[in-house]
Amino acid sequence: MERIDVAVIGGGQSGLTTAHALLRRGLRPVVLEASDRAAGSWPHYYDSLTLFSPARYSSLPGMPFPGADRDRYPHRDEVVAYLTTYADRLDADIRTGSRVTAVRRTEDGFAVELEGGGRLSTRAIVAASGAFGRPHRPVLPGLEEFTGQVLHAADYRSPAPFTGRRVVVVGAGNSAVQIAAELAETARVTLATRGPVKFTAQRVLGRDLHFWTTRTDLDTAPLGRFLARPPAQPVIDHGRYRAAIAAGRPDRRPLFTGTDGAKLVWPDGSREEVDMVVLATGYRPDLPYLTGLDGALDADRNPRHREGLATGVPGLAFVGLEWQRSLSSNSLRGVGRDAERIARRLAAHLARR
Repeated sequence: MERIDVAVIGGGQSGLTTAHALLRRGLRPVVLEASDRAAGSWPHYYDSLTLFSPARYSSLPGMPFPGADRDRYPHRDEVVAYLTTYADRLDADIRTGSRVTAVRRTEDGFAVELEGGGRLSTRAIVAASGAFGRPHRPVLPGLEEFTGQVLHAADYRSPAPFTGRRVVVVGAGNSAVQIAAELAETARVTLATRGPVKFTAQRVLGRDLHFWTTRTDLDTAPLGRFLARPPAQPVIDHGRYRAAIAAGRPDRRPLFTGTDGAKLVWPDGSREEVDMVVLATGYRPDLPYLTGLDGALDADRNPRHREGLATGVPGLAFVGLEWQRSLSSNSLRGVGRDAERIARRLAAHLARR
């Protein structure tokens, strides 16, 4: 069986920055990426997606985000191209088409099992596989009996299939509001939320919001250890989305209270036929390969960790979790800091063995 220093599971922004940090410490990471390219979930996001952070705040360690306009908001495809180039320039062993199916303890580390029957022996593991593969579908009143179509935002690409349809988007976060506003240009759309949508300005006193979060250290403050669960984030808005909802395109309503065939039942008792419900309700860490590793996950399949270090499995770490350590932990601008810290801790762990 092949023997390696560190197996990094996932070849997106979290896995690539982790490999970069490990290499700086003289370790030999192998990045195991399930898909055919090292770009993480970015190629699968909806077509119109743009970053909330300007290019100047969207770089991984060792490679600035390209382009002369440092204040523009890069498009999804720019991020894909950036990550692909980053991977190409990284002097790491990146193995695409390598889906990890299980991780087992061994006397001297871990055995990593791959789809197709391959196996690796590794001294340490970093789980950096993100959350896109595990869309969160909350239990909503009557939704299991709804006879219309139910999608998750993970399935959404563009408004074309929704033209002229009656659509309800569930959620109050950035993706929910962006998708609902985009769909409202060609469909009849309601944004259904449990409470009012909260907005924060994209620019404050002439500066992008990220200038202020960086300047005030809010981006890096280690608040994750104090959070029982990640807090809801406000919608970052130039003014477009607030204006769209105020104009009723989309309209905003309280969450439906039940269903009747293809009809949704609204809190006032009215029933309305709806073609599609789109759940923009977030994601959860996608870690199925750790379910057989005792102590790695809790009963809800979420990682047991403290700031990215597994609390019950020495040699196991996580990178790219939401609020892993700070506000920016699962973002392009912040994941490098967490990766650097995890690489330092793992190097010290392996030096003691």
